[in-house]
Amino acid sequence: MTGMLASVNSLKEAALVLSANVDIIDLKEPVLGALGALETDSVKKIVTWMDGRCPVSATIGDLPMKPQIIFNAVKAMAETGVDYIKVGFFPGGAWPETVEKLSALTQHDIALIAVLFADTQFNEVQEGFTLIPSLKNAGFKGVMLDTRDKKNGSLTQIMAKTDIRQFVGLVKTHQLICGLAGSLRLEDIAGLMTFHPDYLGFRGALCMQHNRTAQINEAAIVQIRQAITPARPI
Repeated sequence: MTGMLASVNSLKEAALVLSANVDIIDLKEPVLGALGALETDSVKKIVTWMDGRCPVSATIGDLPMKPQIIFNAVKAMAETGVDYIKVGFFPGGAWPETVEKLSALTQHDIALIAVLFADTQFNEVQEGFTLIPSLKNAGFKGVMLDTRDKKNGSLTQIMAKTDIRQFVGLVKTHQLICGLAGSLRLEDIAGLMTFHPDYLGFRGALCMQHNRTAQINEAAIVQIRQAITPARPI
């Protein structure tokens, strides 16, 4: 069964999506990029307020793929008490070395979610797919497919459905949590749910005029929540 991930940037927004019974509350700052990070103090405040009522994930920012930089950012975010930490694998940089470096943190029960981008160059998308076994071996908990440039349309407009299906199948074969995101719209839900991802992630579709940096629209949250079957426990 597929659940709903809602990305928020404040305690007020977290309260709104919590009232709609979303399955994961994801903390990010949209004005700072695809995976813009909130200040760790803000993250900790929201986690404390949540008090375990819903799993919480957080991004570490649009950072260069340099092992020590990523390691330090993950370690700092882990101190906030979030349940999952999302790490974006951006073009260029030392992907394998970064994965190996982060394996030292997964051994201490820090749950990492790798984020791959469907709208990067074809070779980099393929490299991301081939990286999945290494992510599993390094102790990552899951992999999410997202888009980097939100102006280019939704994931389903950028990537062929056969490739999305292949991604979901590969991630689930390695017994990792599988998420799909990337400017997803209400009309994308039914088709993507046939692939049985664990989660569908939303930000722009929850906001006024589908502007991901605008205020969240309560009616949109409810509409999308009602279109998604509740997730199984993880």
